[in-house]
Amino acid sequence: MYEVEVKVPADHAAVRERLDALGADPVNAVEQEDTYYDAPHREFAETDEALRVRRETVHSVGEASDEATEDADEFAELTYKGPLVEAESKTRREIETEVAEVEVTGDLLGALGFDPAATVRKERERFALDGYTVTLDAVVGLGEFVEVETEVADEESVEAARDEAFEVLRKLGLDPDDQIRTSYLGLLLEQESEA
Repeated sequence: MYEVEVKVPADHAAVRERLDALGADPVNAVEQEDTYYDAPHREFAETDEALRVRRETVHSVGEASDEATEDADEFAELTYKGPLVEAESKTRREIETEVAEVEVTGDLLGALGFDPAATVRKERERFALDGYTVTLDAVVGLGEFVEVETEVADEESVEAARDEAFEVLRKLGLDPDDQIRTSYLGLLLEQESEA
């Protein structure tokens, strides 16, 4: 499975107006805490890979009010993200599985030599539009971004999916040329190194 994703910095208020005008369907609102791990056998920053454990709290969206309801689901997943597969987007191979116990997963990774490297916290609002997920991200320490993404089964489908994601950005009044291919983790680490 390949995750085809394009991400740009953007003002959420303006994008919400466009989403509403385009008839996008609210999906949910989530809070995420991603703990990234360093590998003992290679440098993920150099190989452009990532291994993370994500804790997520999902708030369903009420049909009448478009606001997150009090009902929330919590879950966690372990995710491996492979190197980027093309220069025009953040497309990469992704393997993930749900985990029942976050602390035990962290202990297991630690026993294998994987050390926690950094944590990224964000609040997300997801919408469905034209077969894509549009996510409004508020990332602690970085600001507001919009991601447009979908999944495809094989690398041959990436280019068409990416071009359609660019078109969704344009419909939202955003410029694909403003795309940032660096992960939130990478952006935070760059910011720390400049400080």
